[in-house]
Amino acid sequence: QVKFVESGGGLVQPGGSLGLSCVASGFMFRYYDMSWYRQAPGKQREVVATAPAGGLSTFYADSVKGRFTISRDNAKNAVYLQMNGLKPEDTAAYFCARPGYQDPWGQGTQVIVSS
Repeated sequence: QVKFVESGGGLVQPGGSLGLSCVASGFMFRYYDMSWYRQAPGKQREVVATAPAGGLSTFYADSVKGRFTISRDNAKNAVYLQMNGLKPEDTAAYFCARPGYQDPWGQGTQVIVSS
């Protein structure tokens, strides 16, 4: 079955950086777009960034554009999110998933941006 395992979250001061990782299994990873999502307390889950299967036209939400970078390693079935210039409003649980598919969510990884 499809499974996602996220890691790399933590507590960081405003302006700091974190790198998130996600390892996927249960499907042919290289043929699917992959996205990072986040959900802050009391808010809906939102898409943060998408790395297409073909490696072109990467998408970023306006709120993270210029600060976050998504990448993927098809040989490792992994997708990454490098987050720089973190702000308190980036505090959320972060998840990876295949956009458009009703796969089970992973446990996520918590990012807290606070001084």
